[in-house]
Amino acid sequence: MADVTDATFQTTVVERSRQVPVVVDLWAPWCGPCRTLGPILEKVIDATDGRVELAKVDIDTNPAVAQAFAVQSIPAVFALAGGKVVDQFIGAQPESAVQQFVDRLLPAAEPSEIDKLVAAGDEPSLLAALELEPGNPEAVTALAERYAEEGRTDEVLALLDRIPPTPETRRLAARARVGANGAGVGGDVETRLDALLERVRDDEAARQEFLDVLELLGPSDPRTLSYRRALTTRLF
Repeated sequence: MADVTDATFQTTVVERSRQVPVVVDLWAPWCGPCRTLGPILEKVIDATDGRVELAKVDIDTNPAVAQAFAVQSIPAVFALAGGKVVDQFIGAQPESAVQQFVDRLLPAAEPSEIDKLVAAGDEPSLLAALELEPGNPEAVTALAERYAEEGRTDEVLALLDRIPPTPETRRLAARARVGANGAGVGGDVETRLDALLERVRDDEAARQEFLDVLELLGPSDPRTLSYRRALTTRLF
C-alpha cells in the first residue's frame, strides 16, 4: 500500500499500472464510510501477494487527483491497468463485493503443463499427464472415456480405481463393464434384468451386471426404482 500525493500520482499510479493493476482509494479523514472501506481494501489487496497494488489518496490534501477523477463523493475507488481506468465503484462496499472487484483485475492464471496435456486430449498427452500426476481426475476420466469407446474394460476400471468415485465415474465404469458383457443396454432391457434378477443372490457377476444396467438406465427411468426394489427383496 502506498500513500499517494498529487506529486507522486503519475509515477506511483499511472506508470506503475503499466506493470501491475493499481487500485486507487480516494478518501478523507472525516469520511466514516472511508474508514470502513479502507481496511477491507487493504485486506483483499494484500491477499493478492503483489499482483494488485493499493494507492490511497487523501483528497483534502491532494485535490488535483480528486479533480482528475471528477470525484463528487467518497469513498471512490478506481482501478487502473495499462495507464487507464478499467473499473470503479463509489461508496462503501461489503468485502464480498470488494473481492469480486479485485478478482476481476487479476491476470488469468497460466495453464499448468498438466492442464495443457489434458486439453490436448489425445492418448499420449493424457498418459503424459498421468505420469506427472497419476491421480489427476480430469486426465483419468478423459483417458477412461477413450478406453471405454475402444472396449478396453480392464484398463478403464484400473484407471478409475485411482480416483474417488463420482456419479460420472460410476456411470463410466458401468458402461465399460456392460459393454464387455454384450451390446450395452440395447435390446430388451427388461428381459435382461429379469434373467439377471434370478441369479443375483448367488452370482456376484450377475449382481454387478444388474446394477450396471440400472446405472446406465439412470434414476429418471421408472424401471430403475422398481428393479432396485426387486433386487432388495431378492437379496434380503
